[in-house]
Amino acid sequence: MSTDNLAELPEFVEFDEAAALPVAGVTALQALRALGPVVGRRVLITGASGGVGRYAVQLAARAGAHVVAAVGSAARGEGLEELGAAEVVVGLDTVSEPVFGVLDNVGGKLLAQAFSLVSDGGSVQSIGMASNEPTTINFEQERRTGNRKRLEPFTVRAPFQDDLRYLLTLLADGELDPQIGLRDSWENTAAAAQALLGRQVAGKAVLRVV
Repeated sequence: MSTDNLAELPEFVEFDEAAALPVAGVTALQALRALGPVVGRRVLITGASGGVGRYAVQLAARAGAHVVAAVGSAARGEGLEELGAAEVVVGLDTVSEPVFGVLDNVGGKLLAQAFSLVSDGGSVQSIGMASNEPTTINFEQERRTGNRKRLEPFTVRAPFQDDLRYLLTLLADGELDPQIGLRDSWENTAAAAQALLGRQVAGKAVLRVV
């Protein structure tokens, strides 16, 4: 790995906490930044109970957004208000008010539904495809609304050393919760993978090598 993607661990930040940052935290930060200014604007985060989603909720709220956190079940939404979500919804059927931007971690039908909620000038950052379903969008129907909006596939941009330093500073200052849902030994990798695939882990899983 290039040293341009590394950052010094601040005092009082545990290795476990830092280990959860490079993928989920950096993804959430860069995707949020791609939406543009979000102060006072509605931002929808799908798959909000996952690793990227939980960081995104915190960072968007910290940036001044009105965060709408969408989850698959009521149980998956527990704790998201404490992280900064103004609204926690199960699915998107109850969401009718437009949003400025979307950070989508689910894909499939939910992505199409989320795109239809985006207001003029807004955008969707398509981060993940947890649903493992194809997405079909009726662009003719969208064109008739008169709204100009973007759907962009998201990928992390390197180098991300500055982003990592920023997130580590937030951790050190107690302004960011790493949201580690599982800590275990590397010897239990298979069990951890099954727990993640079964959506039994809220947040990130960290496995210790020693």
